[in-house]
Amino acid sequence: MIDTDSLKDYRTKRDFHYTPEPIGGQNVSSGKPRFVIQKHAASTLHYDLRLEVEGVLKSWAIPKGPSTDPRQKRLAIPTEDHPLDYIDFEGVIPKGAYGAGTVLVWDTGTYENINEEDGETISMAEAIQNGNVKFWLNGKKIKQGFALIRTNKALNKRWLLIKMNDEGANINQDIVATEPQSVLSGRTLEEIADKKKI
Repeated sequence: MIDTDSLKDYRTKRDFHYTPEPIGGQNVSSGKPRFVIQKHAASTLHYDLRLEVEGVLKSWAIPKGPSTDPRQKRLAIPTEDHPLDYIDFEGVIPKGAYGAGTVLVWDTGTYENINEEDGETISMAEAIQNGNVKFWLNGKKIKQGFALIRTNKALNKRWLLIKMNDEGANINQDIVATEPQSVLSGRTLEEIADKKKI
């Protein structure tokens, strides 16, 4: 069941008569938890990582996008929870609206919770609360493990996205540069924007 209180910030920031973004509440979880990484050409280009947790998408903005290099620590800034049906959102948020710009579904799929404490699996919600989250992405582009680590508990505004040193690690690949297209439509940001000018 979707926690409507956790979507309050999301809905307060948006005018759904103006933005094509989903209002939420129509999509329920089915089976394995899902994730999406959206490429977002807003005021600055960034990537949004969203993980399905307890009926909503917990979200972080990743300015430089994910890296397959375990040596790279990517800044991750928490943002408001998003509804589950945002997983499939791709299009143009109009000028003047919150988050105005073009959105592309860069990768999507399911993920596995690999958080443990004293040999027991702990929930994603608890791991997020603790500020130490580990997960394995089963996407179309990314099939490997990552960690989200909170570096400042008091402010909760600075996290790091770190690639795990597993078989998917590759220090020679810049995956966001070599894989720019949408996994849903095959289009680039420019091609999506051309369909509807901002």
